Amino acid sequence: MGERRVWVWTETAGDTPHRLSLELLTPARALGRAEALLLGPAGESALQKLAEHGATIIHHADDPRYTQYLVEPQVATLSALIEAEHPDLLLFPSTPGARDVLARLMGRLGVGAVANAVAVDYDPSGRLLATVPCGAETLATVTLEGPPPYLVQIRPKAYAAEAVGGEAEVRMVSVPLDEANCRVRVIETVEQPAAGPNLEDANVIVAGGRGLGRPENFRLLEELANALGGAVGASRAVVDAGWVPYSYQVGQTGRTVKPTLYIACGISGAIQHVAGMRGSRYVIAINRDPDAPIFELADLGVVGDVLTIVPKLTERIAVR
Repeated sequence: MGERRVWVWTETAGDTPHRLSLELLTPARALGRAEALLLGPAGESALQKLAEHGATIIHHADDPRYTQYLVEPQVATLSALIEAEHPDLLLFPSTPGARDVLARLMGRLGVGAVANAVAVDYDPSGRLLATVPCGAETLATVTLEGPPPYLVQIRPKAYAAEAVGGEAEVRMVSVPLDEANCRVRVIETVEQPAAGPNLEDANVIVAGGRGLGRPENFRLLEELANALGGAVGASRAVVDAGWVPYSYQVGQTGRTVKPTLYIACGISGAIQHVAGMRGSRYVIAINRDPDAPIFELADLGVVGDVLTIVPKLTERIAVR
């Protein structure tokens, strides 16, 4: 058996590869020959960044119709490339766009996939093993058998992005796109201005849940986060209630974070929320319910009223 071909689905922000795609080149290098898939216009700096992180081949299609979240032409091209090239494994980052591509690709190819994996490896017999969270403190290993390609989506920060140097062969891809695959057009793009550190990159996160009582009280968390130089997160319950935007959501259906310090304010600690922050180095929980599950995970627990404790904590930090 020759060297396994491991493809990494690459997304870009401007002319820079998304950090989550760069992270996936780390396991790709360990499992075989790392190859990047890049659909849409990209400059030399983006290609060089992929090479520096271990991509030996970059499959690049620069047609602008692949950009702006247009999934149908992406899936049509990716399906054609798989049929022509026969890769062994495809790794996808945990982004909204990659989730859409992965779901449609499963339907096109008639295969299954593993999502939310934290590790991937081959056993001595050549079977692919994917490790996924199963509950707050349990991991399960899923075995993928049958003919490749295997499709796996990896959680953020499961691997570190490592610049190892090197050069890559750029192979330009040209797959005819018919009108059936280009039915959607982007009319307008509206960017929501961001304040403070990016949630996934923050070293300190102050997150709030239903225990805050009402949406206006989220300003208390913003003040504490500002004092600590951190970001504000939220549970799904308050996002669904419309208190804060989805971009704040931490959990299985939101962001996966690994800060040095995670302060959970009025969050009960449902399994779905814990799945998104279990990698935090230190956890402080503030909740009036002494039996809240979040205390089982916390390094330090404070039983009491969030609305009283958080302002006092902010005041003490501000005078240090």
